[in-house]
Amino acid sequence: MHAVVGDRLHVHGNTVGQADRTGKIIEVRGATGEPPYLVRFDDGHTGLVYPGPDAVIEHDE
Repeated sequence: MHAVVGDRLHVHGNTVGQADRTGKIIEVRGATGEPPYLVRFDDGHTGLVYPGPDAVIEHDE
């Protein structure tokens, strides 16, 4: 998984009734675009994320 600042992280809910989470990547801490990522989620929460298999990067085009 590789990302750059400005890409969006989309984490799919992995249980019934759990909503997806999306946010903007504001910092990439891996050497060449790898995790961890500092993400500002759409609900205003900011956190350091090591994305799992339920996450995708949506590249800013």
